[in-house]
Amino acid sequence: MFFEISFIVNSILLGVGLAMDAFSVSLANGLNEPCMKKRRQILIAGTFAFFQFIMPLIGWFCVHNLARLFSTFEKLIPFIALGLLLFIGGKMLIDGIKGEEAECENKALCFSALMVQGVATSIDALSVGFTISDYNTVMALGSSLIIAVVTFIICIGGLILGKTIGTRLSEKSSILGGIILILIGIEIFLKGLI
Repeated sequence: MFFEISFIVNSILLGVGLAMDAFSVSLANGLNEPCMKKRRQILIAGTFAFFQFIMPLIGWFCVHNLARLFSTFEKLIPFIALGLLLFIGGKMLIDGIKGEEAECENKALCFSALMVQGVATSIDALSVGFTISDYNTVMALGSSLIIAVVTFIICIGGLILGKTIGTRLSEKSSILGGIILILIGIEIFLKGLI
């Protein structure tokens, strides 16, 4: 299958733009869990990539089939992202302040928190459905796949960087990670209001 260069470049740029929140959350996760194994890094980056893959497709589907419903839901996106990231970031911050940073095994991100992070960092990707609304099904799938691959690579980088910094700041890494998540939530919220 042949795609034009502009299609590939646009999809990569969309992926980079959409992956910035996931990168920051990956950085916070790496800070919070400096003993993270490679398999876990792949799981976390893969989760973010999956959500960045599926959300544009859901947006694309909504534009083609449920446009009125989606335009109503789109107004709630900043509030949902803010709530989810404030909850997770606040929990990390409180745990860090209480001094619950003792062992690496205790700091591991649970599955439900990872799912919440995945949704929170990719919910704005629903809007990409509008951007790719003129694509056919194959092009929408191709673009979403490119976005997912870019997200995966960027998130692995964030996790590695976070782990490196987290090892050096082990006593305060949970506090820093929580602050980062809260700031990301506020940034998504403010971008959504503007």
